Amino acid sequence: QVQLVESGGGLVHAGGSLRLSCAASGGTFSNSVVGWFRQAPEKEREFVSALYWGGGSTRVGDSVRGRFTIFRDDTRNAVDLQMNSLKPEDTAVYYCAVRTGRIIMEVWSHQTAYDYWGQGTQVTVSS
Repeated sequence: QVQLVESGGGLVHAGGSLRLSCAASGGTFSNSVVGWFRQAPEKEREFVSALYWGGGSTRVGDSVRGRFTIFRDDTRNAVDLQMNSLKPEDTAVYYCAVRTGRIIMEVWSHQTAYDYWGQGTQVTVSS
């Protein structure tokens, strides 16, 4: 079965950087979209970024544009999220998700479009 494992979360001061990784296994992902979402306490789950595994197309959420970059790491069968210039409001549990099969870019930001989810990794940004 498909398994997704997030890693790389931790505690960082404002202005610092973290690199999250979503390692995928148990399936074929050449025609899949991998997304990153986050959820802070008392907040709704928010779209962060997503990437099409097979072709490299990407989307990024408005709140992180210019600071976060999503990219594929073929050597580890993973999709990473480079997070720079972190702010306290970035504090959240970060989840990766995969949608297998075809999916149009217009719905990449919709959590209901994804088939599988990881367990999440905590990111905490201190002032």
